Amino acid sequence: MICWSGSFYPQPITNWKRKSTVGLSIDLSTINPLGFVCYTIYTSAFLFSPVIRSQYAARYPASPEPTVRFNDLAFAAHAALLSTMMYTQFWPFIWGLHVSRVQRVSWTMAGLFWGSILFPLVVMAIVLVRSPDGGYDPSSWAWIDVIYSFSYIKLLITVVKYMPQVALNYKRQSTVGWHIGTILLDLAGGALSMLQLVLDSSLQSDWSGITGNPVKLLLGNITIFFDAIFCIQHYVLYRDPPDLKGTHGAGEQTPLLVERDPSV
Repeated sequence: MICWSGSFYPQPITNWKRKSTVGLSIDLSTINPLGFVCYTIYTSAFLFSPVIRSQYAARYPASPEPTVRFNDLAFAAHAALLSTMMYTQFWPFIWGLHVSRVQRVSWTMAGLFWGSILFPLVVMAIVLVRSPDGGYDPSSWAWIDVIYSFSYIKLLITVVKYMPQVALNYKRQSTVGWHIGTILLDLAGGALSMLQLVLDSSLQSDWSGITGNPVKLLLGNITIFFDAIFCIQHYVLYRDPPDLKGTHGAGEQTPLLVERDPSV
């Protein structure tokens, strides 16, 4: 929790010091808060809702205690707050930071955002229509499926959100503006989250606790995978970033690169 929570500080601090958001993907920053709001709903329901906990126990009788812990909720709520704050850094009238003219949310990410809001509503409608008792029978469509829908949204967002940043680093041939401290802390958090899930299931002597909490299992693996890519980009591929004030020859300045990183 400490590693993952700490990973939300280097990037906004860097943006503030550079007075610029150049180098940070606006697609990542736009979709990230929604993912953590969904994860907050998911973890809080498994911790505090008697209905959800009883339905979980009915579906997983061999391991009736969910492997969601309070530190998961604390992390999710903190992440939702910090990621929302970082998104507002793309609003110059709030922070006064430089935002490049090319930093616009893509149609793909906008579609994912609104689709993610619509999906739980669709699942809720299915529960109300298909369930024989209004969603309380765990053997049919139930309220736990609505809560699981929030976890699937978080999972999908985690799979997709890193891709624009990977593509942006590749396009710029640089990781300038994308703080590596965020990645190292995120990588440590993903590894420790996986270890916690294994230990929880081991102490309960039932490995179904892992399959009963698929979002935590997959989030850890996805985090490790993408963080490995970022480390390769930063330490190997773009270790020596191109001169952003380079020339095309004959003394001609490169305006596109200067626009992308005016702080250099």
